[in-house]
Amino acid sequence: MKYVFSLLVLILVLFATACSIHGLNVGVPVAAGEPPLPQIITVPPNATATPTPFQPSLPTPTYLPPEPPTQEPALQETAVATEVVAEAPDENTEADSSPEVQPGVEKTWADYPGPVVWPDIVIPPPVGILPRPEGQVNILLLGSDQRPNDPGFRTDTILLLTLNPKLGVASLTSFPRDLYVYIPGWTVQRINTAQVHGGFEATALTFEYNFGVRPDYYVLVNMRSFVNLIDALNGVDVNVAVPLTDHRDGYGKFSVPAGVVHMDGETALWYVRSRYTTSDFDRGRRQIEVLKACFDKLISLDALNRARELYQIYSQGVVTNMTFDQMAVFLPLAAQLRDSSRLRRYAIGPSQVTNWINSNGAYVLLPQREAVLSVMRQALNIP
Repeated sequence: MKYVFSLLVLILVLFATACSIHGLNVGVPVAAGEPPLPQIITVPPNATATPTPFQPSLPTPTYLPPEPPTQEPALQETAVATEVVAEAPDENTEADSSPEVQPGVEKTWADYPGPVVWPDIVIPPPVGILPRPEGQVNILLLGSDQRPNDPGFRTDTILLLTLNPKLGVASLTSFPRDLYVYIPGWTVQRINTAQVHGGFEATALTFEYNFGVRPDYYVLVNMRSFVNLIDALNGVDVNVAVPLTDHRDGYGKFSVPAGVVHMDGETALWYVRSRYTTSDFDRGRRQIEVLKACFDKLISLDALNRARELYQIYSQGVVTNMTFDQMAVFLPLAAQLRDSSRLRRYAIGPSQVTNWINSNGAYVLLPQREAVLSVMRQALNIP
């Protein structure tokens, strides 16, 4: 793998521009738009589920997913409150500018490896591969809690960046870490365990099987790289919307007031991963705030025009299968994305999942297939 920390800088520019859309916090709160933000949870490579003792003991239902539909419903049949589009696209755009769409592909059990560990829930059939506009690229962004010399980790930040240069648009879709999905060749488990179990191939297969899209590339960042980035920027000024008080190692009870707060790397990391007094959805809002602060700082450094220079400066910290040249292809699109009407944000949120307690007593989220696919079709620019 090639280590290119500058890719994180470029992706931050893309993401944070999207997150700066006026009126972002509407509808259901979503955990998206963050730089890779780990949770301090170190697990063995087999990454089994973590019991959740604070959840009440509930009956264990049998999850019977619906059969794959014979006809895809119209997008408007399932309301998705997480999209934010500031303006309508330019009416002067020529109709023939829309890219060709590659047809979807039906998939069956036989197309994927079976489980080696029998799960505690019925495995749903694969959703099949959704149609794909020509030239569109999907980049999976993963933030891990991995520590030095420890092979165990989880990817508690999971984002799919969809770039469509021909349409001049981008979509950012977030996926909760507790989604309980089939990981082909292993078992049904939290989605944040796929990467440590089988690398990018396992994660890509998991996305294809459950969400109908196979990511083309991935970018994986750990918490130390995140801290280093913030410190390399000499800290960032975060516009804190809601005061936060939570435990912080070495400080005891630690509070951040509302308003503009200057944060170094360690403080920003604590702020974006704190969850004991709030929730994962609130944490998502805080991650967006920090990302926006990173974007503002990067713009002040003229990051788009200094991409190759930043590439040379930050040579470690990110694991990816993208080269700089592959990333640089999208720099013109990054400039276009300053127009907020070209930026869209989605999430698999409470409307697309069902709460469940698995056989180990762990709190997980079962995806509601059609609701999830409705979000995916919109995020993937499927007409």
